[in-house]
Amino acid sequence: MGSRSNNGMNVLGIETSCDETGVAIYSDEGGIIANHLFSQIDLHREYGGVVPELASRDHIRRTLPMINDVLRESQLQPTDIDAIAYTAGPGLIGALLVGASVAKSLALAWQVPALGIHHMEGHLLACLLAEDAPDYPFVALLVSGGHTQLMACLRPHHYELLGESQDDAAGEAFDKVAKMLGLPYPGGPAIADMALGGNTERFTFPRPMTNKPGLDFSFSGLKTFTLNTVNSIQELNQQDKADIAAAFQEAVVDTIRIKCDRALKQTGMDRLVLAGGVSANLALRARLDRFAKTNHIGVYYPPAHLCTDNGAMIAYAGYLRVTAGYTEGLSINVRPRWPMTELNRSPAIDGH
Repeated sequence: MGSRSNNGMNVLGIETSCDETGVAIYSDEGGIIANHLFSQIDLHREYGGVVPELASRDHIRRTLPMINDVLRESQLQPTDIDAIAYTAGPGLIGALLVGASVAKSLALAWQVPALGIHHMEGHLLACLLAEDAPDYPFVALLVSGGHTQLMACLRPHHYELLGESQDDAAGEAFDKVAKMLGLPYPGGPAIADMALGGNTERFTFPRPMTNKPGLDFSFSGLKTFTLNTVNSIQELNQQDKADIAAAFQEAVVDTIRIKCDRALKQTGMDRLVLAGGVSANLALRARLDRFAKTNHIGVYYPPAHLCTDNGAMIAYAGYLRVTAGYTEGLSINVRPRWPMTELNRSPAIDGH
């Protein structure tokens, strides 16, 4: 597909799957040339989690102004945009519909294609934007608020599911344990901060599903074990909270490390990609870095500012799909649930 301007190919990316509005532009000549993100954390914090209706309304307020902002920052006009990528799933259906509706409306007005992107593929492909990007094939660990998955990434846009969470994802478990300890939402950063002052030796938490074969995850039992530990202490002080946070984080990190080791051995691959919001956890990165060095494995992460939800990863994923020949009509289709393995279809993905 040729560019409509002399500025190379420019893809506008729109991310509205949950509680962050992300808008960015990827250029094949300049990379990510504009990347704006608004987090709704303060909006949802008083409720202890994401309120879907509030999330959708905030996306409606912010998406178009942010598109204007990235166009202005990149000094581009609508006529310079060659394609629009938007998050089509998985996510909150109301939030997804905001981004999809805006993308399809602009595609019709600007006479450019719009392409729905899988949110977790966006996270995965963000690793390719790092200076030290992996070559295919590799094993990907996708860890976010709603997903914990191990994927064999065989070649671009072709995935094999190796294992996934059977109940709570790692991010959800962090949120729920933070609530038990009276820590603010989101739980991941709060637990990580609290764990810094904790003693990992005081409590021994289980490593769920590591005593049986397979690559699936389950964090529900670990969450219950944590609750029982909290309830066993009559008056929880700050040190108790820190020790519990440290033991919980250690259990999650060690469980993930064990499963990654199994996945690499099962596939025979020697490259591991870590993506998704939980990939920003420093304890997890440190553990996987040590594991990689000991076992001569390459481990790769997205750039730090692209770990959480963002429009840049959607713009880049859209660029890769458009240039690979993937197309889509103007009908609006979003999928709150969407297995990544369904991406292994032909380039014509109209209607997903």
